[in-house]
Amino acid sequence: MADADVAAPAVLAAAPAGVDALRELLRCPRCKGPLTPPINNAVRCADGACARSYPVVAGKPVLIDEERSVFLHADYLLRSPASAERGALAGVKEWLRWLPSPSVNMSAVRCLARMRDMLLGRGGNPVVLVVGGGLRGKGVSQLADTPALRVINVDPAPDSAALVFCDAHDLPFADGSVDAVVVQAVLEHVADPWRCVDEIHRVLKPEGIVYSETPFMQQVHLRGYDFTRFSHLGHRRLFRRFAELESGAVAGPGTALAWAWRYFLASFARSPRAAKVLSWIGRVTGIVVEQFDHVLGQRPGALDGASCVFFLGTRSPRAISDRDVLAGYRGAQRG
Repeated sequence: MADADVAAPAVLAAAPAGVDALRELLRCPRCKGPLTPPINNAVRCADGACARSYPVVAGKPVLIDEERSVFLHADYLLRSPASAERGALAGVKEWLRWLPSPSVNMSAVRCLARMRDMLLGRGGNPVVLVVGGGLRGKGVSQLADTPALRVINVDPAPDSAALVFCDAHDLPFADGSVDAVVVQAVLEHVADPWRCVDEIHRVLKPEGIVYSETPFMQQVHLRGYDFTRFSHLGHRRLFRRFAELESGAVAGPGTALAWAWRYFLASFARSPRAAKVLSWIGRVTGIVVEQFDHVLGQRPGALDGASCVFFLGTRSPRAISDRDVLAGYRGAQRG
């Protein structure tokens, strides 16, 4: 995954908390109908034909359709964000900040600053949806620290400090209600990334902006929640209903090699604890190799072997053709 600001808390201060503060944007994840005000720690779909009920835990709605998701309401009811377990997890994340990063990130700060400037140029109080933002991704402070932007952090993880718990396959937001979406190191972890990107397209306003980072040359991470990888062109086709502003490598072959070295060492382990020790050794010894990505930059060969790729674009009413996708190849295997 792309480099993350692990030390930063997941709560994005620019966003107002609570169900009522977000209710004009929120919708039933199944039918996209409006929601009733919270009563008895639950909200209900106001559409009588649907009338599904969703729990509210510690003031945060769990807007997940259990029939269409791997996540269950019980996962949240049994474990509140203020629990001791979450406190322990926060301590682990705080400790992890001192470990060497598993990758570099050559795009996020620049692209999210560009997103910020574009949004501010449009006026109003733009809404930015950070999907899967249980941790602040690299560069998200460009948005979260801008008072004029309303940043809403959503995530399915019960231990996250998201403002709304939801599944990216069914974003519980009204059509055309969001000005921008940030989705970093998330689409590899969803069962159907194409459906998730369709949801991003649906909730964005016309000319709404999206920034995505998705791995290409990386090993399995986050246990079983790891499904898909995308080359630069594969990622472009995933966002075929968007007009491209910029795309390329987040991290190049140096980071890909560092990942491979770390997993190579860990594969010799006979126990989870030994695997963690060997992985940490690989993480430390791979730092030098990672730094070559800053030298290689966006060279064609580096793009072909990138560890992670990115896309920055705007919502478009039409999809580009596969012929146009192929014409966008910028790797070294030309001629």
